Amino acid sequence: MDAPTASHAPVAVNADLDKPLSRWLWLVKWILVIPHWIVLIFLWIAFFVVTVIAFFAILFTERFPRGLFDFNLGVLRWSWRVSYYSYGALGTDRYPPFSLGPEPDYPARLDIAYPERLSRSLVLVKWWLLAIPHYLVIAFFTSGMHAGWWSSGLITLLTLIAGFAVTFTERYPRDLFALIVGLNRWVLRVAAYASLMTDAYPPFRLDQGGTETAGPGRAAAGS
Repeated sequence: MDAPTASHAPVAVNADLDKPLSRWLWLVKWILVIPHWIVLIFLWIAFFVVTVIAFFAILFTERFPRGLFDFNLGVLRWSWRVSYYSYGALGTDRYPPFSLGPEPDYPARLDIAYPERLSRSLVLVKWWLLAIPHYLVIAFFTSGMHAGWWSSGLITLLTLIAGFAVTFTERYPRDLFALIVGLNRWVLRVAAYASLMTDAYPPFRLDQGGTETAGPGRAAAGS
């Protein structure tokens, strides 16, 4: 495991680099994750609908209904696990579970601190106006977000480099792993903010490494 990042953030992205990794499995993971991509297409449609419902709930009650919050968190967790297994990191050969739960034993984990109150005024602008600078940055990282989580961009390029390194050296470069996780962490923070799950503005900061802790506030269900 990488040295932990020294931060407590509303969005905590954790990843353990598995050893050893297969030298060749990464070449066919695009086939192996097709069942996940199919399921995630429908889950992301539901995610969008839930976010719209949450928008009005926050506008009138200042709360993101806990059941809806847990569902959206589950979709993000599922997406992160699939991405970590496939071409968002190639950090594990353990097949992702078909699960919305936290799956604490899986090498890729995500927690978002549940907010007791959310701003009515921010909900009107944060998902589009305030997030625009971050959208411009992560467009370079990802070249678009899809049901499989990422399809191209800097993250995928660096991940493919890591795949070739594993094939020819049987080693995943540790510095490259830390960078890839850091880029994924940035994208997931923006995703949580844009989907109204936190009012904490994502930092323009590349926090590398495998571990961080969700906070402040009460941890999300199942974390």
